[in-house]
Amino acid sequence: MTLQDSRFHSPETAIPTVQGVDRLPTHNAALKGIPAENADFEFDVAVVGMGYVGLPTSLAFREAGYRVLGLDVSERRLQTIRDRRADLLEGDRVRLDRALGDPGFELTSDPQRLSSAAAVVVAVPTPVDNYLVPDLSILRSACATVVDHAVPGQLLVLTSTTYVGSTRDLLVVPLAARGLDAGTHLHVAFSPERINPGVDDFSQEEVPRVVGGITAACGLRAEVLLNKYVPAVHVVPTAEAAEMTKLLENTFRAVNIALANEFADICGALGIPVMDVIDAADTKPFGFMRFTPGPGVGGHCIPCDPHYLLWQLRSDRMSAPVIEQAMQGIAARPRRVVDRSRKILSDRKRGLEGARVLVAGVAYKPNVEDVRESPALEILAGLIKEGAEVGYIDPLIKRIDSKGIVLESVTDPAAFGADLVIMHTSHTDFDLSWLTSVPAVLDTTYKLPSGPNTIQL
Repeated sequence: MTLQDSRFHSPETAIPTVQGVDRLPTHNAALKGIPAENADFEFDVAVVGMGYVGLPTSLAFREAGYRVLGLDVSERRLQTIRDRRADLLEGDRVRLDRALGDPGFELTSDPQRLSSAAAVVVAVPTPVDNYLVPDLSILRSACATVVDHAVPGQLLVLTSTTYVGSTRDLLVVPLAARGLDAGTHLHVAFSPERINPGVDDFSQEEVPRVVGGITAACGLRAEVLLNKYVPAVHVVPTAEAAEMTKLLENTFRAVNIALANEFADICGALGIPVMDVIDAADTKPFGFMRFTPGPGVGGHCIPCDPHYLLWQLRSDRMSAPVIEQAMQGIAARPRRVVDRSRKILSDRKRGLEGARVLVAGVAYKPNVEDVRESPALEILAGLIKEGAEVGYIDPLIKRIDSKGIVLESVTDPAAFGADLVIMHTSHTDFDLSWLTSVPAVLDTTYKLPSGPNTIQL
């Protein structure tokens, strides 16, 4: 579709408008199971990005009765999903089996298909680069694709975490350049994702969603879309308020994790087991929320999202000292693991150079097949730089090829002959019985039972 199409020549007369939640004429509304407002579209929802957020989101929409189109630029990723090899919680694996047998669920790499969906949800990664500067290339590309194929009557919802104002910059402004006005010709909103990879304590259907529209009508339309599969939708007045909500959620976690790490160091210096302190504080039913220390943080949320806020504030020469200090503390944590490893080995009359160090678990969190931004990568790199002979073992990560590190998981930890084991990630089904026979274990998880060879970070 191009700007030469006749319906784009005069927005005032050629493009049907949509006020409130009214849609285009619904001549196919009698089709069974299809909401009347979506009947002119082949799909009710298209999800752009079939990653750790997009795929579970698409499955939740399908379970709610929507006809779903899943779009991803990677044919390899789509084939992984079709082969049922995607990293999913067990419940979502069952959902995927059902979805792949449903003609109302389709996977594609063809962006032109987006125009066949009543709603388009953007769920792509928003990482930071090596200098902690937001990398918007994936998001810009995805939003440009959505804008290029947008048609009157659609709802466009951005869910990727990003800076405040991104919904307007990346969707509303380019749509206007095409003659499509948000709130008149189509609807645009922001609704941050709230998925916790690898954790099934809360399914998507149990977690309320936040929505902010470009106009009140846009927010209402997005609320209607989401209300079909979540228990509650909290509508805020603007897309910007919804964008800031997500930044607050993850910055809150980052600051408190940094605080927990700091208390771990303080308790260590004073000879107090930090987990005894945290367990005791956690008995208070109000005014305290439990956070635990660790080797750092990974994934595409906590290590990245606060930097989108800090980056944006720099243009206004505004500082956020609490957030800045927290992020610096988090960034320094992997280096502390390397330094602590050196000290442990030094106490045993040897240095890091030439020592055999095995990292147990390299995923960024338990029970996920994912090393994105994992502290283990920086720890391994630091050990290698110090001259150590490194290896890792992880039942979920068979091979690492990231940030210059190429390694395969060892199959027999005893045969590795480690001088030191760094306990980094403890998966539920990770057999750790062999740890009792190694000379020294640095427990960065604060979860291992105390023992003569176990030292907490």
